[in-house]
Amino acid sequence: MKKIDQITQEWKEEGLLMPIWAEGNHLCMVDQLKLPKEAPVVEITEVSQLANAIKDMSIRGSGAIGIAGVYGMLLESMNTNGDKEAVIRAGLELKSTRPTAVNLMKTVDGLISFTEQCSKEEFPELFEARACEILKEQLEFEHQLGRNGAKVIEDGDTILTHCHSGALAGSGFGGRALSVIRTAHLQGKKIHVYTCETRPYLQGARITAYELEKFGIQHTLITDGMSGYLMRLGKIQKVVVGSDRVAANGDLINKIGTYMHAVAARENGVPFYTATSSHTIDFSLKSGMDMGVEYRPGSEVTHLNGQLITAANTEALYPAFDVTPNEMISGIITEAGVIRAPYTENLAKLK
Repeated sequence: MKKIDQITQEWKEEGLLMPIWAEGNHLCMVDQLKLPKEAPVVEITEVSQLANAIKDMSIRGSGAIGIAGVYGMLLESMNTNGDKEAVIRAGLELKSTRPTAVNLMKTVDGLISFTEQCSKEEFPELFEARACEILKEQLEFEHQLGRNGAKVIEDGDTILTHCHSGALAGSGFGGRALSVIRTAHLQGKKIHVYTCETRPYLQGARITAYELEKFGIQHTLITDGMSGYLMRLGKIQKVVVGSDRVAANGDLINKIGTYMHAVAARENGVPFYTATSSHTIDFSLKSGMDMGVEYRPGSEVTHLNGQLITAANTEALYPAFDVTPNEMISGIITEAGVIRAPYTENLAKLK
């Protein structure tokens, strides 16, 4: 059995909620746009299919699209009998899909560099071995991140999370934020989660709530605008969100709406944490506001499930991410530990 097939088998036996995996000479991917009513598995045979799936958010989440970069380049290697130039082109195509996702960028760049250094004869075997190493590392990051983050969760906490930073946004255990929450739950801590619905794609309502139910974690769905009032009522003790990118100074780039929750948390004295991997820290980005945020089509705001929900001529704006300043962040949870201020100095130790 090929190394990649062995990983698929092991992870299925572990019961992971995998967003994407390899089977024989193709990839399988859960179409996240159809959740929670359906969880159809799409067969991917060409890199262009995977690129389109990332663009239209059929697969999304910083960890998931990072490993999708691995799987996509591996698929191209299998399809072309190890044509190095074709594999590099596939990597560049995948990199172009979501410009804010630093995990995808770093992963693909690393594999391109690895490809360039391999001899033609050894490349297919060496590339598969390297791809498998990265996939295993990413899953272990989730487990270790969860153990580190669970230390800041107390028995009886009610936790707010935003968007979806879970198993289907990662390698299958719990991604970023839900690795923390799931590990605390597995440790026997009695916790409750408020999950924001997360307009306009409703990732919190469709996917986070779906995963929390599968994990057996008590939860309540709220609209994005409710968090501040619930904090004022004392109903939320912690905020734990994921991350799409962390700047060198600790600024957080995450799903639009994150900053709003951070402002409310600071006003009400609620600790605000982001869960990430060291791979998601962009040391070339000095501060979060230096980054150009991805803007998606306004039609994604004016339409819900393909149905127009506004007057026909209404214009809409959709910045997909926002920036939470480092001074609002109580700690950055990573596989290396919980990093606290001063962030520029302490994050630099992870280089």
